[in-house]
This record gives sequence, structure tokens and C-alpha cells, in this order.
Amino acid sequence: MAGHVGGTEGGRNSMDKSITLPPDEIFRNLENAKRFAIDIGGSLTKLAYYSTVQHKVAKVKSFDHSVKEAEGDPVYEISVQEEITARLHFIKFENAYIETCLDFIKDHLVNTETKVIKATGGGAHKFKDLIEKKLKLKVDKEDEMTCLIKGCNFVLRNIPHEAFVYAKHADPEFRFQNTHPDIFPYLLINIGSGVSIVKVESEDKFERVGGSSIGGGTFWGLGALLTKTKRFDELLQLASRGQHSNVDMLVKDIYGGAYESLGLTGDLIASSFGKSATTDKQFSKEDMAKSLLHMISNDIGQLACLYARLHNLSTVYFGGFFIRGHPVTMHTITYSINFFTKGEVQALFLRHEGYLGTIGAFLKGAEEDNPNQYSWGENYAGSSGLMSVSPDINPMQRARSGTFSFDMLEMDRLERQLVNLPLLQDPSSYIPDTVDLTEDSHAREYWLSCFEEALDGVVKRALASQPDILEAAERAEKFRQKYRHKLQTLRQQPFAYGSLTVRSLLDTREHCLNEFNFPDPYSKIKQRENDMALKYYQKVVRALEDLSWEQRQFALVRGLLAGNVFDWGAKAVSDVLETDPGFGFEQAKQQLQERPWLVDAYNQWIERLKGEPHKCALFFVDNSGIDIILGVFPFVRELLIRGTQVVLASNSLPALNDVTNNELHILTERIAGMDPVIQAAVKDDRLTLVQSGSSSPCLDLSRLDKVLATVVRERRTDLVIIEGMGRAIHTNYYAALSCESLKLAVIKNSWLADRLGGKIFSVVFKFEVPPKTQGLH
Repeated sequence: MAGHVGGTEGGRNSMDKSITLPPDEIFRNLENAKRFAIDIGGSLTKLAYYSTVQHKVAKVKSFDHSVKEAEGDPVYEISVQEEITARLHFIKFENAYIETCLDFIKDHLVNTETKVIKATGGGAHKFKDLIEKKLKLKVDKEDEMTCLIKGCNFVLRNIPHEAFVYAKHADPEFRFQNTHPDIFPYLLINIGSGVSIVKVESEDKFERVGGSSIGGGTFWGLGALLTKTKRFDELLQLASRGQHSNVDMLVKDIYGGAYESLGLTGDLIASSFGKSATTDKQFSKEDMAKSLLHMISNDIGQLACLYARLHNLSTVYFGGFFIRGHPVTMHTITYSINFFTKGEVQALFLRHEGYLGTIGAFLKGAEEDNPNQYSWGENYAGSSGLMSVSPDINPMQRARSGTFSFDMLEMDRLERQLVNLPLLQDPSSYIPDTVDLTEDSHAREYWLSCFEEALDGVVKRALASQPDILEAAERAEKFRQKYRHKLQTLRQQPFAYGSLTVRSLLDTREHCLNEFNFPDPYSKIKQRENDMALKYYQKVVRALEDLSWEQRQFALVRGLLAGNVFDWGAKAVSDVLETDPGFGFEQAKQQLQERPWLVDAYNQWIERLKGEPHKCALFFVDNSGIDIILGVFPFVRELLIRGTQVVLASNSLPALNDVTNNELHILTERIAGMDPVIQAAVKDDRLTLVQSGSSSPCLDLSRLDKVLATVVRERRTDLVIIEGMGRAIHTNYYAALSCESLKLAVIKNSWLADRLGGKIFSVVFKFEVPPKTQGLH
């Protein structure tokens, strides 16, 4: 976890006063904070604020080419500029520490114009005077249910792996669901002291359709009377060790076995606490707590199912302090829902369930900034992630030892609004990632070790990108420590940020690099390789023009694949590029697997090319240098000559040595200056450059720039080309599109090649035609 409060043994007050907080680790960027919100529950406080973060960004700018440049001049210059972005911070801690935390905030709050703090939760009234006195902010109370729903909508829309099902005996126990882009309608079962059942139909339309007075407070109250245990968490500890069948009367206790004519198994509870009326023996606290937990959970589960049926809803989320990530309550609720709906409805839980109220209160206070018009992304560098709440760890032991872990979530505002690619066959079933490392322990161990071994190289690269900056070494070391810590956390808790995938490991690394102001470690390598590749462009095109049509098609595909070898993200390649500066386009072609390739649909592709030209091709490009200039552009040029419009989609921000939209504009301008085909296509708007909205070496087709989606629709795109290991193998290998698609890559990792049944530098060339090609509607 991200931060600790250290204290001394003894009374609560003496412990409070000795607390030391590492400010940069918990209440980050407080000096630039504004718009506060707080949600105070029975035992936990959740604080939210908005801050502006100064980030270094790498910008490329074209030189003035009206002046004849000297031989060897770079094609563009790189500068690092400061940019301000918006970030949301959410922090959760025990109520016992509220005074100390408020003191800390007061001492570090310097630049805020905020006059009000939005508040929700039952404790908002109790702590109102303390908050106003400490922070000199007026407490403005918001409706609890409205805040809860607003918060729920926000996390479901912006965090792809927010929802999960819980499977007690699985490894790991969390199974994440890809959030459907259209999140409505759904049922939210909020189990606090009582139970509220809310039907949510849209952003602003929800209705409490039912509820019950038998909820978490009932479990707690009856549990306290039965066991003399006053603490909720301790009651759950007891329940997790209990055997309910010692107290409950089962079907088999009445009938000697199953009641088959009614379809009731012998192990089913016929009567909760039924044995206590007919047996004189003493029952253990553990068994009574377990029986009580089943009784309450089954009652709530049946209610939830009846309301889901009544309103014809299949998406049911559970939240409230009764759930709060406790495995024992998630398991009993899951079992109950499964039983009553015969498996038709899944009980869904939320990774950030504890934050919903404070997120909603924050959004209410920030309505004038209209946060919902933007897309937001979880910042893995500043978020604790989901931690397993093992019933074996008594949460009170931590508090008694004077140590308490803070839990944090950070969300960064994305400059682009993200939507689905309109060409996904079924957005609701689309899963970007090919392998879920959360479930595949062998693959997980390999990739975690692989990223750990690559860390020194990444640090070296980051330092080399800022040779003249004195404190770069210190920042690089901090990056190393932070990313290593993240990898260690993911070893223990692979589900911390949702499904663990190669994409999430790469994205976490990018977030950590940005955190320590290394926005583009490969900028100089990209610049050098772009300059070099441009010198060969005309020669490559001339050689292609001399070939017959069939020879040229094969040479174009082979060039595309050879270009894709130049990937600094692959260790096998970066080792060669580091040691052999002469390794170039022709050498890369020699490395490629001979046909038949590992996946080889080349013959089907050629047959398709003999037919009608495509209307418009959307090409998701990959690496800078030889890949984009000598591989992609000649291929694109051929499509343009055939009469196909082309949209080139590149990353909005840097990741590894992938070409960015900014760089691609400059390269296209230079190529157009040498090639009349490209020049005419740019001029006539038949070749369009659009940013993807991504800053990852992988590709999530459900989170793309809205402008790109519009262009795809308007151009009636009927071919999608996805290039590279990150975008076409680690992600989208199984993506089903509603138009023709070409997925191609060179496998530059021997472990992965072996897994796919090939060798290093094996080729994947996958041409897919949907069952019945349908246009865009």
C-alpha cells in the first residue's frame, strides 16, 4: 500500500499526536488542490480533491525546410515543455485519524480558492464543526444516494476493469468483467445498516425501487447480542471460521437426505438457527456468526433477485459497508444470487466501491467544470489498487500496533474523449487482451520476471534521454524503486488494477516514467531512426515499382513485416540494435520466417486484392523509423494507388519507440515532399492522420479518440489493419470486427513464440473476413 501512519502504543490520543505522514506519498500535490469533498462513514473517511499537475511533455517541431539544410541535419527538433493536466485524488483512512489528517491538509493547503467542502455519509453531520474549524471551509452536505449513483456511473464509465465477480475457491478469487460501454440500466444493491435497492436508468435518472430493514446493521446488532463481539470486522472473523450446519437445520436433517420431488439438495438450509430450538448444547460464537451471515445474505440475495426479475435487469452491483471487499460477505452474496437465479444473474462487485460516495460528492461540487464531458484514466503510479482482505488478518492488529495503511486512487483527465471503435462486431463482448495473466500463473511469472529484468535497461534509456539534467539520476532511481514496488505488489496481488495483462504492465511502466518526468525516453532514438529511414525511402519505392504486380504485393507485405522488427520494446531486438548499428532493413528481412508463416493468410489477402478496392482502410501504426517510413508508407502508397482512402491512426502520446501523431505529421510532410503519390493524397484528403487517443504500446479498441470514431464512420471504413506485437498479438488477436481486417506482427519474444507454436521472428499474418460483411449503420 502506498503510505503508512506510524504511531506509539497507548491511548488513541497519544497515538494520534505522534503520527507522521509522508505527504508526497499520500496527500499528493496538495499545494495545487481545489474542490474538496468528503464522505464520512461509520468507520472510514474518504477524501477527494482535484489538483493541477505539472508534467513534462516531449514536443517535436519541424525545422524550417525553406532553408536548404545541411547534410545530416535532423528532420525535426525535440523540446521538453511543461504542461498542466487535471488529476482527481481519492484517499481512504480510518475515522480515528481524521483530526490528524485535517491538520495536515490545513498546513499544506496553499493555493486554493475553495470556500466549500462537499460532504456526504452519516458522519458528515458529526464531524461538521471539526472540518469547518480545521479547514476554514464551509461544509455543504449532499444527498447520500445521489452521490452514490453519480460515483458508481463515473467508475463504471472510466475504469474498464471496475466490476468483478467473486469466486471463493478460484485462483485468483477475482474475475474482472469488461465494462459494457453503455452501462445503463443496472440495479445497485447498497447494503449499509439496512438495504436500499436502486434502479439506475441514466446519468440523472434513478429510483429507489425497494429495500429492507434487514441489512448490515442487523448482522452487526444481532451478532453483538449473540457473540458479545462489538466490532463488525471481528464478527466477520468469527463467521469465516464457523460451521453454519451446527446451528442451521438443513433439508437432510428433516428428510434424511434430499427432497428430490421439490429439487432441494440435502445441504440446503431449511431453517436458519433451526437446531438451536431443539438442541440443549451450547453453540460456538463462530458457528452462530456464520449462521447469521448466511441468513442475512440469503435474504438480501433473494430480494435482489426478485427485484432484478421484476424490473427485467440482469446487471446487479452490490456495495455498502457490509461488502467492503470482505471475501466472506462477497462469497455468501454470490452463492445466494447464483442459487436464486439458477446462475442467470451474476453478483457484481466494484473495485472502488468504498469511494463511490466521495466521488459523487466531488462531482456534484465540480459541475461547473463539467468533469463528465471528459474521459478519465486510472493513474497506476499513484493508486494503491485492490488489496485482498484476507479474513486471517485481523484489521485491528494493525491499528493496535499504531500502523495503518492508506488506500489511494488517482484519476488523470485525458485530453481526448474516448469511445468504442464503431467497427467492433459486439462491443459488449470485446476483450482487448489476449492472455489474462491473473488467471495464467505460468505466463504471469514469466512476464513479471521479464519486466523486472528489463528495468535496468529502461532506467538507462530514461537517463540517456536527459543527459544534461543534473537531477535526472535521482528521478530515474525513484522511478526504478516505484516500478519495482509495483511489480512486487502485482506478484502478491495480481488483481490489484483489474485483470493483469502485458498491456497493464506496460501501461504501469509508462505511468511511472511520466510520474518522474521522463515523458519520452526514446525520443532521441526515434529522431535518429526517422532521419536515417527517410534517406532510403525513394530507393525502396523505386525498387518496388520495378517489380511485377504479384511480386510487389509480396515485397510490400515483407517490407511491412521487416519494418515491424524494429521494436525497442523487445529485448531480442534492442540487444541487436544496441550492439550492431549497421542492422538495417535488408538484415531484418533476412531474419523473417520463410513461408508458410506461423499464421499465414497471405493467399487469401492476395485473392482479395484482385477484387474491388476497399473504400477506406484504417491503419493502426506501430514503431518509428524503418517501420513507419520503409514498411508502412510504401504499403499505404499501394492502397492509395488502388483507389482506397487511408486513415493512419497513431498514439496521442509517447510509448516506447512508437510513432506519435505529432511525429507522424512531420514525417508525412517530408515524405510528401519526395513522393507525388503521397503529396496528392494528402492534398485531396485521401490520406488522413488521426490520433488514436492512446499512449500505450497496446491497443484498446473500446477506448479510442471520439474524432477517430467519427472519421471511421464518415469514410465508411471497410478494412482495419493492426500492426505489431503490442496491438495485434498482446491485444486484439481475437478481436472480432464487422469489416475485413488484417492483423500482422513479427514475434520478437522467444517465450511467446514458443507458446504460439513457433520460433523467434515467426510471422503472424491474419486476414479475417466477418461471417457476413456488413456496412456501418
